[in-house]
Amino acid sequence: METAFLQTFALVAQTGSMAEAARRQDLSATAVALQLRALERELGATLVARSGRTVRPTPAGHRLLDCVGDILRAVRSLHTVVRDDVVAGELRLGAINTALHTLLPHLLHRVATAHPDVTVFIQSGASLQLFEAVRQGEIDAAVCLHPEFALAKSMAWEPLREEPLVVLAPRALAQHAPLDLLRSQPLLRYDRSVGGGKLADRYLRKHCIAPLERFELGSLLAIALMVQEGLGVSLVPDIDSPLTNGLDIVRLPLPDASEPRRLGVIWMRGSPRARLVAAFLAQARAGLTPMNRLAARKKARDAGVGRSALRATVEARTDGQDAARGTVG
Repeated sequence: METAFLQTFALVAQTGSMAEAARRQDLSATAVALQLRALERELGATLVARSGRTVRPTPAGHRLLDCVGDILRAVRSLHTVVRDDVVAGELRLGAINTALHTLLPHLLHRVATAHPDVTVFIQSGASLQLFEAVRQGEIDAAVCLHPEFALAKSMAWEPLREEPLVVLAPRALAQHAPLDLLRSQPLLRYDRSVGGGKLADRYLRKHCIAPLERFELGSLLAIALMVQEGLGVSLVPDIDSPLTNGLDIVRLPLPDASEPRRLGVIWMRGSPRARLVAAFLAQARAGLTPMNRLAARKKARDAGVGRSALRATVEARTDGQDAARGTVG
C-alpha cells in the first residue's frame, strides 16, 4: 500500500476538496482522484462520496480516518528506528497545560534547532492522564508532575523544575504578610484535584487557615488574571511564564518552606523511540537555568536516577550538539 495515497485521502477528508488536496501536494486533481480510486480498490471499499461541491468520507472512510493518523506517524518514524547516524522522526510528547506556556516553548526551540529532522506531536492533559498514556505507549514521554506513587521499574523520571508555593496578590497588597492575606482576603483556590492544588490545600490545613473561598479553578493563568482584577489572592506554585510576568501582581514567598511542585519528564525505559526521547532530555538539561539544574541534579540523586543510569537507558547521539529538552496537572 502506498502511504502517499493515505496522506492524500486524509487531506481530502480534512479539506472536503480534491482540488485543495491537490494544491497542497502540488499534484493535479486528476492525480488525486486516481490515488483515491487505487486506495479504494486495494481496500475494497468506497472511501469518499461527493455531496454538492464537497467531498465527504463515507462510513468506511470515517473508520479509516480514525486510524490513518497513527499509521502515517508510525511510517514517518521508521527511519528513526533503523538509522544510527541521525536523530529524526516524530516524538509524541505529552504536556500539562502549565508546561505549555512556561518552559516547553524554549525547550522545543532548542530541539528544533539541534534536530531539524525531528517533528513533535504534543498532547495536553492532566498529569495522571499523561502518565497513563506513557504507560500504554500512546505517547513517548510527558512533561508533567511526578506521580504521588512510586514508579514502576519500567518507567524513568527526569526532574526539570521545582516550584515552591507563593501567594499571588494585587500589587497594592504587596506590603502585607502573605499569611495575613490568606486569612483576610477572598481566596481564588487552585483546583484541589490537581497536584499543585493539593499542595496548597495541605499548606492551608497545616497552618489552620480557613480562607474565604470565592472561586476554585484549574488554570494558573486565569487565576493570575483574576488576582490582577482584584478578585482576591491565591496560593499557587511559582510558575515562570511570560503570560503572567507582565501582570500587575506580586508573588509573595511564604515565611516557611513549603513542599514544592515537581515538574519533570517521564518515559518508558527501552522505548523504540529512545533516541528521540534522549535528544529531548539532553536539550531539556542544557536549557535549565543554573538554579533549576542544581535542584534537578539533587532530585535525581535522591531518586536514585543518576546521570549514568539515564545514559544507559536512552543514549542521545547528537553529532556534537550541546548536551542534549484544559486541565492543569
